[in-house]
Amino acid sequence: MLSNPLIATVIIFALIALGEWLSIISRARVPMLLTAMVGFLVCKWTGIFPEDILEKSTFAALGAILVGPAILHMGTLIPFTTLKRQYKAVLVALGGILVSGTLILIIVPLVYDYPTAVAGVGPVSGGIIALIVTSEKLTELGLSSLVVIPALIVAFQGVLGMPLAMNFMRRYAVKMKKEMNNGSYVAADQLAAATIKEEKGAKKVSPLKSSATLKLFFIFVGASIGIALGEITPIHYSLWCLAIGVVGLKLGLFEEKSLERANSFTITMLAIIFVVIGTMGNVSPQDALENLPSIILILVLGTAGLSIGGYLTSKLVNWHPYKGMPVALTALFGFPGDYILCEEVSRSVAENEEEEKQIFNELLTPMLIGGFTTVTIVSVLIAGILVQTL
Repeated sequence: MLSNPLIATVIIFALIALGEWLSIISRARVPMLLTAMVGFLVCKWTGIFPEDILEKSTFAALGAILVGPAILHMGTLIPFTTLKRQYKAVLVALGGILVSGTLILIIVPLVYDYPTAVAGVGPVSGGIIALIVTSEKLTELGLSSLVVIPALIVAFQGVLGMPLAMNFMRRYAVKMKKEMNNGSYVAADQLAAATIKEEKGAKKVSPLKSSATLKLFFIFVGASIGIALGEITPIHYSLWCLAIGVVGLKLGLFEEKSLERANSFTITMLAIIFVVIGTMGNVSPQDALENLPSIILILVLGTAGLSIGGYLTSKLVNWHPYKGMPVALTALFGFPGDYILCEEVSRSVAENEEEEKQIFNELLTPMLIGGFTTVTIVSVLIAGILVQTL
């Protein structure tokens, strides 16, 4: 029965759906990937799942094809106009990534080796796509035993990052509330609602309006060009696809959030999650135990580096550290965790609806921009560059 592709797909899909449900009811405290990946490993190690269940599903094969289009899509998420207006959030996010990556690349090779450090830097900087880029290169070089490192870092980093970010955000919200009470509070220049409204008004009109099929076709064309360039140049295909998305959005060749406009984003990300789960296919319990100390070290160094970098950069751009440090820490969880934290903090600290709205608006925009900067762009850049040094 499990040899049927649809049944095999549904069984793995059930783990992802369970993870999504737990993430929703726990308000993102239990990451979906954590449930899906750990559940897959346990089921495979205990014999509940057959060894070849992913091959039987064939859905992971589709996901492998969709990685390029997904990276191109990431390049269409943030217009340059938004990044320019929110440059302080971008700088704080980059500062956190810089210190975090530096700590990992200096300390981890002293304890383990350079490939182990590289296996962790990209995923600490962001999420699923950085994981895939790193895992592909590790497998290509015969370092498949290290694949467990980026996979489990992505699975566990939100558990570490979200409580820490919430603590800093709550302290900043309390500070805001005191300023509101004594009349010294000045609202941020860019509120979330105003930013969204302005972006909608300034958005370029794409010429690809005829159908979702044509939109998707041009996305695939762009991604295939990026992959071809990755094969004939020393630059990783992920960087080409990202650049094509960014430039294509600027020139009006692609619409903002291109895969969403083509009604294909959800199925693309689902297929890619199958790929992520598949990276764990050859991981044994012994591999997981042997690499657990290095995973813990990378997570601790990464989290500390993001916090320190966020603190120092916040001072440079004249932000309060309690506002900037959570922006840097969004690298560990991204969206929708950043949005949920803003909701929870504003609701728990405010005494009335007006205060809640002001706190929420003050926190939301930089958190979203910080998350998009790290998870969407910088993580792919870092992973694409560092894997070439292996």
